[in-house]
Amino acid sequence: MGYDVVIAGGGAAGLSAAVLLARSRRSVVVLDAGEPRNAPATHLHNFLSRDGMSPADLLAAGREEVVRYGGEIVSARALGVERSDDGFAVHHDGGAGLTTRAVLVATGLRDELPAIPGVRERWGADVVHCPYCHGHEVRDTAIAVLGGDNRPFTLHQASLVRQWSADVVFFPHRIVLTADERERLVARGIRVVDGEVARLVVDGDRVSGVELADGTVVPRTTAFVGPRFVPDDGLLTGLGCAVGENGWVSVDGSGRTSVPGVWAAGNVVDSPAQLSTAAAAGSSAGIALNHHLLAVDVDEAVANHRRSSTVDA
Repeated sequence: MGYDVVIAGGGAAGLSAAVLLARSRRSVVVLDAGEPRNAPATHLHNFLSRDGMSPADLLAAGREEVVRYGGEIVSARALGVERSDDGFAVHHDGGAGLTTRAVLVATGLRDELPAIPGVRERWGADVVHCPYCHGHEVRDTAIAVLGGDNRPFTLHQASLVRQWSADVVFFPHRIVLTADERERLVARGIRVVDGEVARLVVDGDRVSGVELADGTVVPRTTAFVGPRFVPDDGLLTGLGCAVGENGWVSVDGSGRTSVPGVWAAGNVVDSPAQLSTAAAAGSSAGIALNHHLLAVDVDEAVANHRRSSTVDA
């Protein structure tokens, strides 16, 4: 057999699992496509002892730790996983396929942003989605919240962002608010500006306002949006992992899927997971994977022991 565990995805979840498994003397390799979800961000927050660090530096440190303990990092994208008689075959775009006893999928998700000019261009700078990641840095400034396809998230986001600033304007865009929804926003101290959003106004290298289709410009310096979260779960669904009613692959508390020997951790199965929770999920999955392999190892040892005892008799 090639490896004990192949990990698809080199973000916080995948690297945390890899470090734990490598320290447990398991042979482990991480397939890292090098496209982390938080790449546009310049700083990370809410990760104890690493506040303000760049996401790229955090991942570089994680990769160094994996290698230090004997794990491997392969710069490649996992393309597919197939079950075999004694484990799995993992295909990737960086060379020959890999064989493994178990698999962890930590491929994350992608953010589908509202199709408003300026949003994609300023994403991760002054167009953001997570108040816990960015709210403190834009506190007491002129904030816009833009309506998008993720209606429940967007409406919740507008009320939540109000904690960081008294100057919040909600632009429903194409969302038709109910009377109750509008009342709750207004009562919260949020100004509602109706009308379709034409674009974000960008002056130099900063958002300066929100322009409506009728040409009205509302000055703003930061825009929060509610992306539609789409898990990169093709490896899991390709294996036949069970999907829950919410459309996401189902896992237990350790990240175990319905397919024996396959785990998943991080944003690929948990859209709200931040860096710290993704890293924790990776560690939990790593422990569960090691226990899974241990059970197999003990069963094989017992079977060999019995065969040996029979021959000796």
